[in-house]
Amino acid sequence: MRRCLSVLGSTGSIGTQTLDVARNLKLKIGALAARSNVRLLEEQIREFRPELAAVYEESAAKNLRLSVEDLPVKIVSGMDGLCEAASYKKADLICNSVVGLVGLQPTLAAISAGKDVALSNKETLVAGGAVVMKEAKRAGVKILPVDSEHSAIFQCLQGCPEKKALKRIILTASGGPFFEWTYEQLRHATPEQALRHPNWHMGPKVTIDSATMMNKGLEMMEASWLFDLPPSKIDILVQRESVVHSMIEYEDNSVMAQLGIPDMRLPIQYAITWPQRFHSQVKPLDLAEYGTLTFARPDEKKFKCIAVCKEAMKRGGLAPAAVNGANEAAVQLFLQHRIAFTDIAHLVYDAMESQPEIQSEISVNNILEADMSARMHVIHAVGSLG
Repeated sequence: MRRCLSVLGSTGSIGTQTLDVARNLKLKIGALAARSNVRLLEEQIREFRPELAAVYEESAAKNLRLSVEDLPVKIVSGMDGLCEAASYKKADLICNSVVGLVGLQPTLAAISAGKDVALSNKETLVAGGAVVMKEAKRAGVKILPVDSEHSAIFQCLQGCPEKKALKRIILTASGGPFFEWTYEQLRHATPEQALRHPNWHMGPKVTIDSATMMNKGLEMMEASWLFDLPPSKIDILVQRESVVHSMIEYEDNSVMAQLGIPDMRLPIQYAITWPQRFHSQVKPLDLAEYGTLTFARPDEKKFKCIAVCKEAMKRGGLAPAAVNGANEAAVQLFLQHRIAFTDIAHLVYDAMESQPEIQSEISVNNILEADMSARMHVIHAVGSLG
């Protein structure tokens, strides 16, 4: 089992749950990193006593230095600081749970330092999968999935030694708060309604992605890179209770599923302890309490983001990076009440369409350029409308 962790995004939903798991397993935390929540980060520093703490925003880092000047902890800032935490020399696992494409460079820094990565930052693989997986293979490091769906697939695959026996993977989705809504109702959905997820407690961006089902489209892209499968072998199935976290189907049509209550501490712990298993804080699953588990196919005409992501996967190149960046920008605009819920998919598609085809090998620089170009396309489009 891992003994020392570096936790990026430690003040977010996944980060705090990662620390909860580390606390339960009595693991050492060597480094922490956050964007700007210095109040919570200070509490974490005082409890776990890391040697290094990174704050992405420089002004927040200055405040933290003053707050913890009585402790022997080095405070760093910006992208350089985040990458320093990602390559912390004493850590034997880097847990990357930052939100957004900001997680790409720290992931590559961890790989370059020869560190295994427990990854819940899906944008890293959505936008930069070609670069990340190539570098991970070259460095001989493992990318261990933390998202509940990808963890479920990873767990099921432990019983599938021959990849050629794998027919397809089935990503399950909760369907979010609007699964039964009509498209006309979706046009008038508010941020407050979209943030009321029926099963999971997540950060605002991920929760909105769940409501639009963009998260499932992004997870399809992520799964393609993680498990080296073409999009044609990845399907989506809505599982409303969020008990069946995902499935794999063999060539003989046998299906294996991983089940558990909707609690992220289970996949987080498995990523940390793999290939071993230990007692966890997660409540046991009692299927009799649920009685019935329901399944349905997603309506891609209503939840258009899935279709947009499929098109991006088909196009390849920088299209996934553009979709990711445009979605982040559109979600922020929706949370600010500046666009309608159904505008998100349209803006993302238009931003993807605006991207030129890339003729050269994909690099970090052109990924970041495509991301920024797509964000600006969304912002300008909304500005011209209003």
